Amino acid sequence: MKIFFLFICLLLSNRIDAQTITLKKEWESTEQLPVPESVVYMADRKELYVSLIDGEGNAKDGKGGVAILNLDGTIKNATWISGLNAPKGMAVYNGKLYVADLDVVHAIDLKTAKIAETVKVPDAVFLNDIAIDKKGIIYVSDTRTNKIHQIINRKSNVYLDQVTAANGLKFINNELHVLSGFQLLKFDKNKSKTIIAEGLEKSGDGLEPLSNGDFLVTCWAGIVYHIQKDGTKHKLLDVQGKMNTADICYDQRSKMLYVPTFNANSVIAYKVEF
Repeated sequence: MKIFFLFICLLLSNRIDAQTITLKKEWESTEQLPVPESVVYMADRKELYVSLIDGEGNAKDGKGGVAILNLDGTIKNATWISGLNAPKGMAVYNGKLYVADLDVVHAIDLKTAKIAETVKVPDAVFLNDIAIDKKGIIYVSDTRTNKIHQIINRKSNVYLDQVTAANGLKFINNELHVLSGFQLLKFDKNKSKTIIAEGLEKSGDGLEPLSNGDFLVTCWAGIVYHIQKDGTKHKLLDVQGKMNTADICYDQRSKMLYVPTFNANSVIAYKVEF
């Protein structure tokens, strides 16, 4: 009887571990957004900051910027920041919003809405996503050169190279997690690499952790995955050919996932249901 009871407990445990999640659409932004690439949720302000390319993803045309949305998808400020080129990934640290913009990283003061500093990243071509560790060290991926750069005290250096199509970045438990082509990787403090998951249908873009150690991952082509910590993948959304799914943001408290649709010119909010 004891063995049977242990077997049942193990079976139930495995079923819970294997349980996937679903997405329920809550709203879509009410006005056209010119090529939204990345979203950051500001809990203290109850606002969403959205990077807008407004043109080609690799053009230095001065058309890009950052908009602010309310939490119902309405626009609060369409031109909070303007005059950027092709802004993509963003991260917040110590009162500043850091934005990757082709070959530079801007630090925008959240109180004044002014660019406080801009760091040039030598030899960068297509800076894409940003992660910032607890010490304030900035990491930024360059998808076209397969590199991850590190910025310390406004000075840039190459932290990792030969990271194929490096895109989405996240610091989790003091380890740098990277979407690299069709793989989800992590690097420890010694830069030792571990493959968490592989075999994504298209190249990865956005990366967000869940509280149980799992991940939400997007492929720019229009796919959202739930990736369990053991590497098991579940496709939650496939809208290829209809819209893109770029650099997402997930709010752990409200369990809301915010998805910028790039060429579909909107942001969509999904409730993550467990």
